Amino acid sequence: MKLMNLPEGFTLRAATWNDIEAICEMILAAMEADGNASMTVTQEELAQEWKSPGFNLETDAWVVTNPQGVVVGFEEFNNLFSHLALQGDGYVHPNYLGLGIGTNLLKSLDDRAQLEISLAPADMRVFIRNGIGNNEKNAQAIHEEAGFNAVRFSWRMEIGLKSLPAEVPWPEGIELRPFDLDSQNYAIHMAHEDAFRDHWGHTPRSFEQWQNNLSGHPDFDPSLWFIAWDGNQIAGYSLCRKKNDLGWVGSLGVRRPWRKRGLGMALLKHSFRILYKRGFSTIGLGVDASNPTGATRLYERAGMHVKSKFAVYEKEYRAGKEPEEYD
Repeated sequence: MKLMNLPEGFTLRAATWNDIEAICEMILAAMEADGNASMTVTQEELAQEWKSPGFNLETDAWVVTNPQGVVVGFEEFNNLFSHLALQGDGYVHPNYLGLGIGTNLLKSLDDRAQLEISLAPADMRVFIRNGIGNNEKNAQAIHEEAGFNAVRFSWRMEIGLKSLPAEVPWPEGIELRPFDLDSQNYAIHMAHEDAFRDHWGHTPRSFEQWQNNLSGHPDFDPSLWFIAWDGNQIAGYSLCRKKNDLGWVGSLGVRRPWRKRGLGMALLKHSFRILYKRGFSTIGLGVDASNPTGATRLYERAGMHVKSKFAVYEKEYRAGKEPEEYD
């Protein structure tokens, strides 16, 4: 990877808790420039990420500051699963593109990720992935120069509602019950792991990670978690919340035995209804563009459209078995 020297007065250093407000302001500027302002991260969300199990702020996040000390770039590293499935997430202020900031941040991420190779199980593939918007040509070029390749694509889909959507009948034998965090949180975690085990890019998450990322999210609202039951078994679920100015379907899953029965559509339309009643006329979600369960077609039938497109860029550090083959 060919490095560019940062301009005089610019500094690359580890991020600190004191940077969090400036980082979020810079990310918002970057997201606005790419037309994705509604996807920006809040200070509360970033703080929750930094509190994730295994995340070390001193070694896993970096900023670049300009000569006035203003944050103009940010990158963070995450060990998603067992030191073999790794993830980065980086941003550069739109007024500072082309100065080598992204290149230097990506080099820091690359160096950090390679430290995980010796910690991963010996027969497993080790790789890192970054999501990049289709409009971010500068970031795409930097990643390709660093040995990353686009391996998958994802969409952000939205629907704009002008009136309350009609309720869709539940499949026979299925009923919605009020969600109780204390008694049902672990069961939902296990149902999610089961529903997503055949989805590309899914890696198992511990219950501790689940609690931090979902039920521990700053905008978690248990009244927006809709759980469909078949007797004493969870058949499917839709876990919603607000995301900035959007109603957000954070995760919608139907377990294998209950697929192809209309449960996914019923859950989605129910989510639309409740979110609309809560004041959200625009509702969004993210989806793998090649989802094997046909989720993209389901969302289109429900009236959603593609708002933004993203590419998943990957760099492989070592060949071997995939995460789903890990025992």
